[in-house]
Amino acid sequence: MGKKHSPLFLRRVEHSRSIINECNIDEFILMMNDNESLHIIDVRENHEFESGHMKEAIHIGKGVLERDIEKHPFATSDRIVLYCGGGFRSAIAAQSMKEMGYENVYSLWGGWRAILGTDIRKSNL
Repeated sequence: MGKKHSPLFLRRVEHSRSIINECNIDEFILMMNDNESLHIIDVRENHEFESGHMKEAIHIGKGVLERDIEKHPFATSDRIVLYCGGGFRSAIAAQSMKEMGYENVYSLWGGWRAILGTDIRKSNL
């Protein structure tokens, strides 16, 4: 069950979703299997990441993303998928990365909950 979010937060998320690239779980699975380079970033809080995450995922919490993203060897043209618990925080984070100049960033709608509902979790968690 998802959390009950405040109206201003939801408005912020919807604005971000309207201007970013977003993928659903099926599109994410296709990306993982298309043999093109793909970076996966988990933007959840530390305790969420520690309780379970995709093994390929790099953890950069949403709160430090802008500060720490350049510590990693990503080109601004690299394909990057961000996920959080459900796709709200990752949408905002994707907007921030887009504004920083990253051109090929996606937010996974459904986030960790969508990942857990698939078979990819068996081999990638």
